[in-house]
Amino acid sequence: MPFITINCGAIPETLIESELFGYEPGAFTGANKNGSPGKIELANGGTLFLDEIGDMPLDMQAKLLRVLQENQLVRVGGRKVLTINARVIAATNKNLVEEIAKGNFREDLYYRLNVIKIVLPPLRERRADIPLLANSIVKKVCSRMGLPLKKISPQVLEALTSYHWPGNIRQIENCIERMIVFN
Repeated sequence: MPFITINCGAIPETLIESELFGYEPGAFTGANKNGSPGKIELANGGTLFLDEIGDMPLDMQAKLLRVLQENQLVRVGGRKVLTINARVIAATNKNLVEEIAKGNFREDLYYRLNVIKIVLPPLRERRADIPLLANSIVKKVCSRMGLPLKKISPQVLEALTSYHWPGNIRQIENCIERMIVFN
């Protein structure tokens, strides 16, 4: 089962439609001559993870809503309707209810996505998770760099646990990787 991710905030507005829905040959200048499936199509039979959904442009939210509602899509420049069956997980660091009030997020898309809501508190509110998380990050970084597994001293774990971590998990990952590189 595929697990396909897309960062909705990292793709330029001009490309997000073709990234999500795919495109047919000749759909636009610079397109692959064979066309390309989009992330939604690639997730068929599996899961699509829409990261930073709160940063998706409003016009794309309407198109995404239609796909989620109908379980069908048409590639950019195409005519053939493709049936899609994929679970959708969406994440954001924004308060979508506030974004709806500001006119930045579609309320109907919010309710389509908000079937099961999981709120993950910031790392500073889950200090008991830090030692387990830190050891997991060390393992991942050492493996990726081809280094022998490093052990975190109790003093370093204490310092990691007491820090505020305004950048959450990305910040602690960066910090631990830096420690591994310089040790």
